[in-house]
Amino acid sequence: MRIKTKLTFGVGSLFLMIVLLVVVSGWYVNQLKRDTNNILVANYNTLQYARNMLLALEEYDVDPVALHDFKENLEKQKHNVTEIGEVQATKMVEKHFYQFTENKADVTLLSKIRKDITELMRLNMEAIERKSDIASVTAEKAIAVISITGTLCFLIAFVLIVNLPSNIANPIKELTESIKQIANENYKKRIHYDKRNEFGELANSFNTMAEKLEEYAESKLDKILKGKKRIDTLINNMHDPVIGIDEQKVVLFANEEALKISGLQNEQLIGKQIQDVAVTNDLIRDFIKDIFQDQKQREATLLKIYANGKESYFEKEIVDINIVPTGELDSQFIGQVIMLRNITQFKEMDFAKTNFIATISHELKTPIASIKMGLQLLENKQIGVLNEDQNNLVQSIREDTGRLLKITGELLNMTQVESGTIQLNVAPTNVSELIEYAIRATKAMAEQKHIELQLQMENNLPDVLADNEKTAWVLTNLLSNAVRYSYENAIIGISIGSSEDKVKFAIKDAGQGIEDRYKDKIFERYFRIPGTKKEGTGLGLSISKEFIEAQGGTITVDSEYGSGSTFSFTLNRIDTNNLKKN
Repeated sequence: MRIKTKLTFGVGSLFLMIVLLVVVSGWYVNQLKRDTNNILVANYNTLQYARNMLLALEEYDVDPVALHDFKENLEKQKHNVTEIGEVQATKMVEKHFYQFTENKADVTLLSKIRKDITELMRLNMEAIERKSDIASVTAEKAIAVISITGTLCFLIAFVLIVNLPSNIANPIKELTESIKQIANENYKKRIHYDKRNEFGELANSFNTMAEKLEEYAESKLDKILKGKKRIDTLINNMHDPVIGIDEQKVVLFANEEALKISGLQNEQLIGKQIQDVAVTNDLIRDFIKDIFQDQKQREATLLKIYANGKESYFEKEIVDINIVPTGELDSQFIGQVIMLRNITQFKEMDFAKTNFIATISHELKTPIASIKMGLQLLENKQIGVLNEDQNNLVQSIREDTGRLLKITGELLNMTQVESGTIQLNVAPTNVSELIEYAIRATKAMAEQKHIELQLQMENNLPDVLADNEKTAWVLTNLLSNAVRYSYENAIIGISIGSSEDKVKFAIKDAGQGIEDRYKDKIFERYFRIPGTKKEGTGLGLSISKEFIEAQGGTITVDSEYGSGSTFSFTLNRIDTNNLKKN
């Protein structure tokens, strides 16, 4: 028989007997309570009322309220009649009492009343004796039944105590000894247990485990150790810092680069809780900022660390290690690896690129300005009149020069953005002046395509807190994009409105629109929608975003493919009421 079946049968039987014992005991206790209540409640009260009435008769001629007490106890007795013959006896007491109250001189009535009360007491005393005998019989039955049930419970418990411990403890003892042998690397140990129960299945599983351990110990252990040494050597020779921790956040390993930049010794880090190390080491504190977050919520973090005798840049990444144990389906978290990729070289190249672009863009402005001056001289009729072909050539050169000037301006703005040196001159700015400047700058371009610019602007708009030059550049860029991508003879809508603390600028074009898959990338640097034939560097929207956000605003795009796009941005408005107060 299986251990589970034995336990279920034995403990279940004991449980049922205990329940039966509780039920029987409860039933007999209730019986005794009922019989006792019959004695105490009804009959005892009648004896008490009778006693009070006798006392009142003794004092009626001394105490004026004695007869009133008699009458009160008599009324209580009339509502407490429970025995045979008690009704008649109570009526006789009442009858003789009222006769006495009418004729107090008749002393014989007192004797009759006492006789009637004595009869009441006799009836209730006999009832008490009878009910006491019933309660005694009930108690004897209860003792007998409870004794029999308790004896059965004791026998069942005794059988369980004698048999179950040995049936469970002996196999467990044998299994414990075998496990100790396995712990001492005696993988040849086997358990011989022939019974077909849970312990038999456990013995078979143990023997299978011991067999596999023996096989692994003989054939795989050397390979595992060699593999571990290869991994340790690889990690220690990496040029990027690497730290490994287990699921309890205890440091398992740290390569030489990690120890070098943290300024710690091996014994100060390995085997320690990484949170404890972070308390006294600022760099380790930066390493572990994200280890308690979900991996999806983590973002690559750029750290600037003084290493190798100079300021170095590292990109931090935390990787969760999850494995699926052999024979199981669910993955198990076993630790994390903190990696720092040294991107100092790329940062230096990026700085060099930014400086190069800034220098070239700045140097290009001088020859471009000279070209524009030469064009103005060529167009001066005092110098000479150009023929039609020459005018067309000059117009083409002017357009190319304007385009080149715009590109260099965008490149210069981008170098400010990339170097983090955006210079803002934020001041109260009139919204009407900004929009008029942008419309004036793109009017000629719109007229070439017969595009109408429709302006909808709230009356009495407050000033905004903005950099006049850069905000005008953003508006002009958005408007020129709208003209460039809209169809001919279209209408471009410009709407400006205010909310509680913002002023919103919106420009709706009449172009093809943007597909959903490109909306998230439209503000990235150098991004251009694939397949577009329109000219541009892919920098305008990126620079616009940086300029607006640097002023505390936001810029968004709302587009439905085939129905055009609406580019919107907000700036902080200036509360005129506060200005007046100030």
